[in-house]
Amino acid sequence: MLNPWRLRLLSQLDSLGTVRAVAQAANLSASSVSQQLAVLEAETKTRLLERTGRRVRLTPAGLMLARRARAILDQMDGVEAELRSLGDEPVGQVRLGAFQSAIHSLCVPAVTQLAHTHPNLDIELVELEPHASMPALRVGDADIIITTTDFVEHPLGADVDIVPLATDPIVLVLPPGRAARGPADLAAYANEPWAFDMPKSYMANLATRLCRESGFEPRVVCRFSNYMMTLQHVEAGLSIALLPGLAVDPRYRVTTRELATPVTRTITAVIRRGAPPRAAVNLVLEALRRFRDLPIADPRLGDSRRILAPAPRSHAGPG
Repeated sequence: MLNPWRLRLLSQLDSLGTVRAVAQAANLSASSVSQQLAVLEAETKTRLLERTGRRVRLTPAGLMLARRARAILDQMDGVEAELRSLGDEPVGQVRLGAFQSAIHSLCVPAVTQLAHTHPNLDIELVELEPHASMPALRVGDADIIITTTDFVEHPLGADVDIVPLATDPIVLVLPPGRAARGPADLAAYANEPWAFDMPKSYMANLATRLCRESGFEPRVVCRFSNYMMTLQHVEAGLSIALLPGLAVDPRYRVTTRELATPVTRTITAVIRRGAPPRAAVNLVLEALRRFRDLPIADPRLGDSRRILAPAPRSHAGPG
């Protein structure tokens, strides 16, 4: 009989690549992961792993089982949720991963509302930046993620469905009193001290690219993984920054300017395509749609992926 927990470890090995990475994700020791995978081989009476030097890789049989495991686990989750909700409202856990600025603007309002209307629904909210959220979705560590289709380092694939939520402009953030008329030309800020996100993050890569396209290498004086700390640093007059509009908390006394060459990111909710429909997941998606504030306007969404239709709006205008 296949053990779901061991199947999850095998699926994670396929996605994460190493036993050490699986152990870290599962909060286990590497030896414990190896032992459980060995038990799974005994259960299936099939060689699933082979060693190449100091590394372990999946055999063709292991690769097949790892990729079927995700669908098996999704089916089991769906059946359990369906059993719990028979004759009653949707219940069970939904794991929602989102980047910083979407948490306070979209997720917290949606989760707060659902806590009142569906108290038996258990929503686990996890901060996941775009570079981490798609791997988490694919290995089953998240049921829904909020990400951006513009994060080219981890493009969306044919194995997911996307639900458009909002578009969000990238703005220049300046200390109070630094306002100027009209959109900002970044070249005029080439000699300024800059506050950046952590290396290889979505905003760090985007800000670096925009500065270089404007003809200069930014002088980075600080890096924060928390937008609140960035806003505090800018408010103190110690730096300037490029941030998503949703990240600019009105509690901070900063000035924002649109860019002379507008840049926007498209915010979407994403679910695994092969997962069976779950009433609890659908409820969370509907709640997220209700709290979107901005129109969708990104032609890149019109590709071969199936796009789930947005919920009807109560007013005229873009959905």
